[in-house]
Order: sequence, then structure tokens, then C-alpha cells
Amino acid sequence: MSGPRIKTLWGSFPNGEEGFEELDRTVAYRISLKTWANWVDSTINPNRTRVFFTTMSPTHTRNEDWNHKDGIRCFNETKPVTKKKYWGSGSDKPMMSVAANVVEKMKVPVTFINITQISEYRIDGHASVYTEKGGNIVN
Repeated sequence: MSGPRIKTLWGSFPNGEEGFEELDRTVAYRISLKTWANWVDSTINPNRTRVFFTTMSPTHTRNEDWNHKDGIRCFNETKPVTKKKYWGSGSDKPMMSVAANVVEKMKVPVTFINITQISEYRIDGHASVYTEKGGNIVN
């Protein structure tokens, strides 16, 4: 694979065995999600606890993606994207695939909430667009 790489720290830290390795971002993401999945599978009692996994929010940085060349990213957008199977340029399909594959193989049932795809259709769906610094709602 090629593309952005992530420097990862690995090792048995109490024993002083550690090192760094640069990995493809999807490989690093898979390793981290498998670590989380192993913890969930070994710790969570599915009869008492429900587990949800929420995907990442899309970036919506290119207003040309939804044919609104005069738009300012997400701000002031009020209409949904009507193009079927739309994926904006800011969504990372390989990372989404990694998340879906890891969750699918888990023993404990996990509800996979794909906000990435949902939010792609609603450019105005980011709560951060409607808040000030500090989290106050803008009227």
C-alpha cells in the first residue's frame, strides 16, 4: 500500500522492549481497532451491555463536491445532496472498510453506526458549524 504513513510505538514497556515503526495508515488503524475489539470481546458481557461503534465524520472541505461552488464548506448549506451513493472527497473509504471488517468479525455484537455516509448527504449536519468556541449554541 502507499499513501500517508503513521509512526507507531510498539513493545513491552515494563520490560524496556520498545521501538518505532512506520506503518501505512490503514494497517495502523486495523491494529488499533483489533486491540479495541479484543478488549471488548474479552471484557464486555453482551447480556448486560450494548456496544456501539460510530464512524468518523466527513470533512466536507470541497464545496465543488456537491455542486455548490459559492458555498463556504458546510456553513449556510441547507439542502441534502441528492446524488445516489455519493461519497465526498473528504471521506476515507479504505478506513471505513477497515472499521467495518474489524467490527464484523467481533464476538460481541456491535451496532455499527455509519455517520460518515449519513453526513455526506447532509452537508449541514455537523453540530460544530452551529456552535461557538466553548460549545454554546449559535442562535
